[in-house]
Amino acid sequence: MIDKEVAELRRRYRSDKSNITKIYGCYVNLKGEIVTTFAESMSLLPVEEQEKYLELLKKAMSGSVGRTLTNIEFSTKQVADSPEHRLLSTLRSSALSDEEARNSLYEKIAGSLHLPVHYLILLSYDSYDVPYRSRDGEFQQDAGDSQFSYVLCSVCPVKESKPVLRYEGAEKAFHNRGTEWVVAAPEVGFLFPAFDDRATNLYGALYYTRNQGVEYDELVSAVFNTRPPMPPLAQRES
Repeated sequence: MIDKEVAELRRRYRSDKSNITKIYGCYVNLKGEIVTTFAESMSLLPVEEQEKYLELLKKAMSGSVGRTLTNIEFSTKQVADSPEHRLLSTLRSSALSDEEARNSLYEKIAGSLHLPVHYLILLSYDSYDVPYRSRDGEFQQDAGDSQFSYVLCSVCPVKESKPVLRYEGAEKAFHNRGTEWVVAAPEVGFLFPAFDDRATNLYGALYYTRNQGVEYDELVSAVFNTRPPMPPLAQRES
């Protein structure tokens, strides 16, 4: 994938443009144990909460290819028949409705991603009617004849906030606010399959890391069963 293709998908992550109907999630503690899982219907959430979920998901496509984003390639053998590709394909073909497949992915991530904080795994499924793009770069919404369906995963640290003073309007006074557990921007994530040449590529995926110097080798091996890509910083030095 290239930056233009990533940007095209990112623009969909608004409540008035998205086709995402459900958000699935899993909460993992410091020991790597799955504390709880959930499924939220977007239509039942307030618009503000919808936007928060979409923003956390969209950030798993932030930055640029070659820096925070890396293209993952599957071998022909993997695509033909392999547990890792079969799991990702099941998640996509079921629109994430396959609970067994979701739990399997949660377990893979929880067993291989070791962060110094609790974290939240978010999953979404989107189906995009790809519009035709003319030579001048303009989109023609009525001229598209292809569809791109994909799964996006965003893994977000959950951190304890610091106590602060807050203003209470009713009392016209400031009072101490205790600590809260808040969801931060994603540390890592991925998109499957790839959106190459604005079309589906089952031989690829897009991998995101917030920190350019860290690739989380165990996670890449567990989810994609491939050699972890060289960190962008190392690539540039090389």
